[in-house]
Amino acid sequence: MSQSPDSRSLLSASSQLNLMEVESIDDKEFDIPQVDTPPTLESILSQMEEEEDPFVLEDTCILNTDNMDAQSCDTSSLASSDSGDPAHLKRKRRPLDQNTAVHGSVLRLSLLKGISTQIAAATDKVDAGLPTAIIMSGVIAVGTSHGLALVFDTNQALRLCLGSKTTGAEFGAVSALSINHDCSRLLCGFAKGQITMWDLANGKLLRTITDAHPPGTAILHVKSDPTSVPQLAWQFVPVQKMVNPILAFCKGDTVHFLLVKKEETGTIHVIKQRQLHLSCDIISLNWINSCSLVLVDSHEKLHVVDRPSQEVLETLDLEQVQLVYNSRHFKSLATGGNVSQALALVGEKACYQSLSSYAGQIVCLGTKSAHIMSLRNWKERLDCLLKQEHFTEALSLAWSFHEGTAKAVVGLHGDSQKRKAVISDKMVEILFQFTEYSLKKCPEQGKLQVMEQHFQDMVPVLVDYCLLLQKADLLFNQLYSRLVENMVAKGVFLESLESYIVANRLGHITTPVMKDLLAHYHDNGMMDSLERCIVHLDVTSLDIQQVVHVCWNNQLYDAVIYIFNRGMNDYITPMEKLFSVIGPRVREGRSLTGDDVVMGNKLLVYISCCLAGRAYPIGDIPEDLVVQVKNQVFEFLIRLHSGDSSQKEEVFPFIHTLLHFDTREFLNVLAMTFDDVQNDKQALEYQQRIVDILLQVMVDNPDFTPSQVGGLFTFLARQMAKPNNTLFVNRNLFDQVLEFLCCPDDDSRHAERQQVLLELLQVGGVVQFNEERLFTLAEKAKFYQICEFLYEKKHLYDRIVDCYLQDPLRKSEIFSYIHNLMSMPGYSSEEKLQVKHKVLQHMQELVSLDPGKLADLVVWHFTDEVQSIISGLQDDRLLFQFLCCLLEPQEGSQPASRLPLESEPYELLLDLMCRFEPQELLKFLHTSQHYRLEEAIQITEKYHCNEAKAYLLEKKGDIHGAFAGLLQTLKERLHVLAAEMGHGVGGGDEEEADGDLTLMRVKNSLNQMIVFCHRNCQNIDQEQRKDLWFPLLDTMMASQKEVTGLRDKHISDGLKEMTLNVLNCMSSFISLPAVIQHILQDPVYGRGKLAEIQGLILGMLDTFTYEQTLLETTTSLLNHDLHWSLANLRSAVTRGLHPRQDCCNICLQHYKRKQDASEEIIVFSCGHLYHLQCLQQKDCGWGPASELQQPWRCYKCSSSHGGRGGASAEANRSRSASLAQTRFSSGHHEKGAETHRKKVLAAAALDVQQELSWDHLRGLYRGPSRLSILSEVSHGQSSEKTGFLIPAQPGTESFHLKLAPPPLFEE
Repeated sequence: MSQSPDSRSLLSASSQLNLMEVESIDDKEFDIPQVDTPPTLESILSQMEEEEDPFVLEDTCILNTDNMDAQSCDTSSLASSDSGDPAHLKRKRRPLDQNTAVHGSVLRLSLLKGISTQIAAATDKVDAGLPTAIIMSGVIAVGTSHGLALVFDTNQALRLCLGSKTTGAEFGAVSALSINHDCSRLLCGFAKGQITMWDLANGKLLRTITDAHPPGTAILHVKSDPTSVPQLAWQFVPVQKMVNPILAFCKGDTVHFLLVKKEETGTIHVIKQRQLHLSCDIISLNWINSCSLVLVDSHEKLHVVDRPSQEVLETLDLEQVQLVYNSRHFKSLATGGNVSQALALVGEKACYQSLSSYAGQIVCLGTKSAHIMSLRNWKERLDCLLKQEHFTEALSLAWSFHEGTAKAVVGLHGDSQKRKAVISDKMVEILFQFTEYSLKKCPEQGKLQVMEQHFQDMVPVLVDYCLLLQKADLLFNQLYSRLVENMVAKGVFLESLESYIVANRLGHITTPVMKDLLAHYHDNGMMDSLERCIVHLDVTSLDIQQVVHVCWNNQLYDAVIYIFNRGMNDYITPMEKLFSVIGPRVREGRSLTGDDVVMGNKLLVYISCCLAGRAYPIGDIPEDLVVQVKNQVFEFLIRLHSGDSSQKEEVFPFIHTLLHFDTREFLNVLAMTFDDVQNDKQALEYQQRIVDILLQVMVDNPDFTPSQVGGLFTFLARQMAKPNNTLFVNRNLFDQVLEFLCCPDDDSRHAERQQVLLELLQVGGVVQFNEERLFTLAEKAKFYQICEFLYEKKHLYDRIVDCYLQDPLRKSEIFSYIHNLMSMPGYSSEEKLQVKHKVLQHMQELVSLDPGKLADLVVWHFTDEVQSIISGLQDDRLLFQFLCCLLEPQEGSQPASRLPLESEPYELLLDLMCRFEPQELLKFLHTSQHYRLEEAIQITEKYHCNEAKAYLLEKKGDIHGAFAGLLQTLKERLHVLAAEMGHGVGGGDEEEADGDLTLMRVKNSLNQMIVFCHRNCQNIDQEQRKDLWFPLLDTMMASQKEVTGLRDKHISDGLKEMTLNVLNCMSSFISLPAVIQHILQDPVYGRGKLAEIQGLILGMLDTFTYEQTLLETTTSLLNHDLHWSLANLRSAVTRGLHPRQDCCNICLQHYKRKQDASEEIIVFSCGHLYHLQCLQQKDCGWGPASELQQPWRCYKCSSSHGGRGGASAEANRSRSASLAQTRFSSGHHEKGAETHRKKVLAAAALDVQQELSWDHLRGLYRGPSRLSILSEVSHGQSSEKTGFLIPAQPGTESFHLKLAPPPLFEE
């Protein structure tokens, strides 16, 4: 039977996979000789599975790729006790991310089938016990629970069976194994503490060690985190061109690395390296090579970690391996379990003897099998991905091999170039496979979008890696020839080239591909993309005639310019072609389309680039052609006629076209060019020639606007103002332009001409003008900004004020100008004084312009001239507006308190306000305090402003005078109302609306009087109150008498309602009998019938009944609340106390320190107990008092709340202060001391007890009190009925006051 390709020895496999490139070891050198008399067990095991190969490596990942989900990364269970086929181990596969490195399958986990079979046979047939430990060196040794050690060679053949079941019965299970460095001795440790040494050459027992530690005992205590298992692992690692040992120490989820370094002097240093943090607890730690570790976490997940980058390369699930744990040994069940709890907890996750590493391989022991792990070589890792059809990931991994960024690389030898060549060949092979696979897997039927998406996921990958490998011939010749068989793939390929061409990663395309690209982009309308591609390609790869034809027909002007420039070094023909298109339209004055504007802008940019030595649209012109191109462009621009000129064509057509298209931008192009040609004599000549042509074309030409002509001379002035200027311009031309701008035939474009002239002056052109003539022309043309410019130069700032006032467009800016000039330090005091005089002269005009801004200006800069300004204003309306802004507080304005004013301006404002805005009088009187009271009263009396006068009289103290004024106003309005009702009988809607408005005025006046009476009745006696309320009542009742008999019931009802309101309000200050007596004595009602006043009397009686019931209910509620509060307060003070513990919280001794001694104890409401003496020593009293009445505080609670001082503690009392401090005696005592044995309530200080009890009471009571509810109840009327009872408060179910409203008045 031929040997399987995977049937290799363990060490030969390790020699191929180890990064350290260990030399191959001959298997014969490590053949273990047979013993003379083979044991029965060996002969039995040797007969098992004879027909099978001795060593079969099963790559579980490859065998089961068809059954694996591409995104599967989780397992259902991690219990190692479950049985299962190891061939179905689940491998984690993370989804590919563009920014995440692809590692593929790094680790090969294989079943040691021969060893696993023989372990199972030994367990089942000869009762060898379950496997408990494994070790690998030159051989593999497995210990069992019955004390046997099975030794296998590298071909998985059983060579030795050491020990017997008798040994196991005596020593227990094998708990640890170790092989020396030359593989000649085997040490076996047992669960009961014994150690045996075996000769691996002949299988003889050399020594039994029984005194390693006391028999029958185990380690008693390990001070460690019981949730983590400590791990140690050594490895020689190349560090800084030296190989040094590194110790990896792991505890919990952190791996520490310690570098051990020896100096030349012999000193040894231990250097701490960077830590590795994981999100799981590690139970096993092994090096598999100098850069990679294999970690197993508590969930039986195996992690391959790259130490330098600390990146997890791969994660495997070891669930079905069924790891062997050392729990029984750590719990020391064989010796009675005499171990610490910490060690027993650690043992739940201990698997020290289940994994063993040697020469780049790790063996793993399960309950029924053994596995071996090793790193795959680079080809295997790629093949694993290819077998799973993950071509993109395979290419990414291969490129990381090529660039040297991959982790855990095995099998790549030689120098860098040789390695790259090998990997490049492999990548080419993968690219071919990927292409064939994509074409084969393409859906033949279905939506076109599905096919496009399929190839969009594949084609860019092919292009990207071909360009990375610099194999464009492979891309365009071999791969493209396969893709063209599918039209969708071909289109996706051609469209994907754009991004690489624009990014300058692809500069040359073969002719067939370029032809297909032109056709595809043209047929699909992708002309912008085509243009972007052309301007980045090498012109040698283009069919120039074909490309130019396509580009010109589709208006791809950038591409046309690029081909002519780069392909033929022709920089003039593109300009001629563009001018031939845009020139006629511009010269004929036709409106330009969007495409025309784009073409003209491209032309300007192209000319600018050529004159600046830059290529269009990208790059630079070759240095040897820069001067030549610049001269050619100048010659082109100054041509007298174009090539296809007609008789109607103007001279210098190209300059004409550019000036008409965009004068400003063309002049900007020339300005940038003139700055770069200062040292070029030929260019300077061209520069002067162009300036002469511009003057010849534009001056005295009606086709150009003033803005265009002014722009030309502004451009010339800037050029001539430069220190190294060489241009010559006739000075008369500037005078001619001045005449043109200031003396036009019509008055059109006034602002444009002024702005142009201003720009011309600002660049220095003023030196070429006669200033007097310029000023005369500017004034004539009303160019006030020009005048301002000239005044500014002469420091005549007061004249500038006139300029602002005369300029209708800038009048509003005068205030900012004056403020800035007066505030800035750059002006002299004389100049500011001149401006101040000018402002005072134009004060009338400034007030009419904006009184608010003028007031701010006066507050800031004219505080001393306020009186003169006020006296100088003749228009009363303007004066009123100015004073309102100046004296009344305005939001955002300066306060008038900055003004040193007396009362006269405020009284003047009051007088003007009475005339123009009397409705604002009260507001002004309330906010202003600067007027004199007597004068203000006289002013309001003069203009009959009764309400304002009443306010002032009340402020003066004349309450009756103020009341008389308000009453007079009310009577006047009632008279007007009666008159309107008398004349409005049978009137329409207008009369009804007027009546409602008058009634509303009456109501407002009445409310104002009621508020006035309420406000002043607090400070006067009963008789004086009657003098206020009775005239008001008489007035309202008299008004009802006047309207009796009129048809307007709405007005009549309104007056009755207002009369009731007066009665309701006055009842709070005047007794009801007095009110009734006054009504009965009134001559209006005295001669009438009782029925006429029945409504008033019944209303007052109902009010009395309502208030009496309300008072009784309120008293009842308050008594109930008081009883409830006192009951709870007494309960809180007298409740019993239960101590938390039976010892003093200060001395920590039992409250009865001596059985026969009497000692007083204090218990607080917080549950803390103290001896009285301890509290006295700690000075825990609230203040000075006798011993029996001393108010104590809890020492522990007061200390925890910060501070022990009496004052601070009293201010911050906590709930631990005693509500009832109980003293009682401990121990037995004579009868004479009986008073000390009984519980006695200490007389606590009143303030402490009450305040603490009140806090407790407040905590018990939730929600608003009834008193707060009743306080919100006030007299009023509901919206539906007229009466004296307000609606019930919402949400107050406990409020049981139910009163019927008083009856309505009957007519």
